[in-house]
Amino acid sequence: MSYNQTTQTGHIGHSVEVHKVLRNTYFLLAMTLAFSAVTAGISMAMNFGFGMGLVFTLVAFGLIFVVQKKADSASGIFWVFALTGCLGASIGPMLNRFAATANGPELIMQALGLTAVVFFSLSAYALSSRKDFSFMGNFLFVGLIVVIVAGLANIFFQIPALHLAINAAVVMIMSGLILFDTSRIVNGGETNYIRATVGLYLNIFNLFTSLLQLLGIMGSDD
Repeated sequence: MSYNQTTQTGHIGHSVEVHKVLRNTYFLLAMTLAFSAVTAGISMAMNFGFGMGLVFTLVAFGLIFVVQKKADSASGIFWVFALTGCLGASIGPMLNRFAATANGPELIMQALGLTAVVFFSLSAYALSSRKDFSFMGNFLFVGLIVVIVAGLANIFFQIPALHLAINAAVVMIMSGLILFDTSRIVNGGETNYIRATVGLYLNIFNLFTSLLQLLGIMGSDD
C-alpha cells in the first residue's frame, strides 16, 4: 500500500471515529437534557426549597469527578444520568421562583429559546467550519476562575451590578466553551463521548441559568 493510500485510509478512519463520537454525544446529550427536564419538573412539583437545591448542586459537583473517573467504563452512563438528574433537580427552586412572578413562565421559555439558538448556532459553526478553537482554552479557563471567585465574593457583598456582570460573563464563557468543546470532538481532541456529553451539558446548563437570571434582572427593571 502506498503512502497516499495509507494516509487516505487514516483520514477515513479518523472521520468515521469522529462521526461515531459526535453521534453518541448528541444522542446522550438529548437524553440527559430530557431527563434533567423531568427531574426539574419533579423538584418544582415537590416545591423543594433553595436549601434542597443547594444539596443537589453539591451532590452534582461531586458526581462530576465520579463521571470523569467512570467515563471509560460501562457504568459511566449511569453516573452521567445521576449527575444531570441532580442538576435538573437543583434548579427546581429557581424555576418555581420565576414561575411565581407575573411574566416568569414567559422568561423561562425565552431563556430556553435563547439557549437553544446559541447552542445550535455555535455548534453548527464549529461542525461546518471544522476550525480548531483550542487556542481559547487558557482564556476560558482563566475566565471561569474569575467568575467563580467573583460569584463567591458576591454571596457576601450582594452587589446587583456585580451579579449582572457575572451572569453576562458566564453567558460569554459558556458560548466560547461550546465552540471549544465541539471543536475538540471534531478535531479528535475528545474521543470519549461520555466526557464530551458532560462538557456540552454543563455549557448548556450554565448558559440557560445565566440567561434566565439576566432576563429576570432586565424584566424587573420594566
